[in-house]
Amino acid sequence: MKFFSLLIVALLSSAATAADTTITLASTTSTQNSGLYDHLLPLFKVETGITVNVVAVGTGQAIKIAENGDADALLVHHRPSEDAFVANGFGIERRDIMYNDYVVIGPKDDPAGVAKSQETSDALRAIKAAQPFFISRGDDSGTHKKEQELWASSTLFPTGDWYREIGAGMGAALNMAAATDAYLISDRGTWLSFGNRQNLTILFQGEPLLRNPYGLILVNPAKHPHVSVASARRFATWLTSKAGQQAIADFKVKNKQLFCPNAQPEQDSKAFCPSNSLY
Repeated sequence: MKFFSLLIVALLSSAATAADTTITLASTTSTQNSGLYDHLLPLFKVETGITVNVVAVGTGQAIKIAENGDADALLVHHRPSEDAFVANGFGIERRDIMYNDYVVIGPKDDPAGVAKSQETSDALRAIKAAQPFFISRGDDSGTHKKEQELWASSTLFPTGDWYREIGAGMGAALNMAAATDAYLISDRGTWLSFGNRQNLTILFQGEPLLRNPYGLILVNPAKHPHVSVASARRFATWLTSKAGQQAIADFKVKNKQLFCPNAQPEQDSKAFCPSNSLY
């Protein structure tokens, strides 16, 4: 009997150790498609021994996964949705991690004249007036939510055959835009990593309204006692440390920095990401 008791304890201990060394992160297609996690997660594993498995979907779907307790942490980019996730008791300890920005993409010949715009609302107004094809992700992602907010804040409501909601990720939206010479709004990270640009280019960028912040939230163990909150917290602590923030700043594609870390005090953030480094 004593042997079997010891065996059960050993098995339970082994299972707990396995759980503690692997966490699931519900996150966005923009962070995954950019290649950021391929850069960060091996560094984190070397330092801590913890493996992070990423489920990359749109922000809305990532939040649902976390609400169901099918992830240990959540890293997304739509602050109102993040705040609601915490307020409803599903998340704890939200932390700022990084930001980049959104850009308006379109064909180089720019039939709508978007490149002449002074503000985002001007760009959207020009697109609606000319009615070239516009690709919307239509997938409840952070990018889709932001696009809807930009249309609404400009008091413009796109309808018609020219406005195409495809219900897919950023990569698919960019591929469709490239194939049809369409306009769309993309996060800068995915755009810089995108290889099939064909006739597409950035036509409008740089307005503060287009800033795109990312936050990390731990799934609340009071809601889901099985989550690996200790290991998820170690991941959060590492990402917000100087080492983690430097690793984010060091990630570049085509010699361009994709994300600006912003978890450290302002004086450190400026060192990590000079104001013009995204452009």
